[in-house]
Amino acid sequence: MCATCGCGDAKLVPVEVHEKILAGNDRAAQHNRQHFAEQGVLALNLMGSPGAGKTALLEATARTVHGRWRLGAVSGDLATDNDARRLEAAGIPSRAITTGQGCHLDAELVHHSLHDFPLQELDVFFIENVGNLVCPAIYDLGQAANVVALSVTEGEDKPLKYPVMFKAADLVLLTKCDLLPHLDVRVEVILDGLRRVMPQPEVIRISARSGLGMAEWSGWLEKRKAKVPRRTANSPTHSHARESNAPEHHAHEHSHGDGTVHSHAHEHEHAHEHEHPHEHAHHASGTGRGHRHEP
Repeated sequence: MCATCGCGDAKLVPVEVHEKILAGNDRAAQHNRQHFAEQGVLALNLMGSPGAGKTALLEATARTVHGRWRLGAVSGDLATDNDARRLEAAGIPSRAITTGQGCHLDAELVHHSLHDFPLQELDVFFIENVGNLVCPAIYDLGQAANVVALSVTEGEDKPLKYPVMFKAADLVLLTKCDLLPHLDVRVEVILDGLRRVMPQPEVIRISARSGLGMAEWSGWLEKRKAKVPRRTANSPTHSHARESNAPEHHAHEHSHGDGTVHSHAHEHEHAHEHEHPHEHAHHASGTGRGHRHEP
């Protein structure tokens, strides 16, 4: 009881929450979704642990669909633009989103990264999320579908240990399958875990190195792309006028598993060339009564 009402903590102040905590994020996500739809672009949120092979998967995807589809991407990372530079080298126009201490991307960060991004020239747009199997699953970014990269090197129990991520997944790509002969990993145990937590389990075994599963993956993309309305000649382009280097402010409220809600104010200085400083830590969503820590 004390963990939720705050009766034993003088620093916890009751706060009435009259709006869904992620309502602002959801509005920005819908705005992003509208832009993707207007341009006839299939937008996918690619999630997974650090080292799951997300960037390698996109590099292999670029090789597989070369000449058929035009790809674009934003790549989230705490401190570097390494992944975005890899994608650029692979022929995928990319922007880096550096989050500082942020453990995931949110819809506003993705929206700012779309400034001057030539969506009208793309067919498929990948949002490569920050490496994390928890928070990214909670935030709508405006994507058409969620894809989770799960490496066979991560062990057999990840779906059961991190069910929220896999419940939100439309597709799981079981990556690095070329390493299976060298690992003591039972794929059937991983698949059983996915069946237990995914509403409609859909899994593709894949290897960016050997090409295993890439044809099946591109076939899945083909089916998803077919559901996206075609861009019309008079579709608007994504453009927002804003003074360069002008800082922007917004507030985040985040609830935690113990029922508390943290309120944080943030200032963002958005650079349009590859980096977006964004330092914050936040988790989960919910409505009702929460608590805010005050200094």
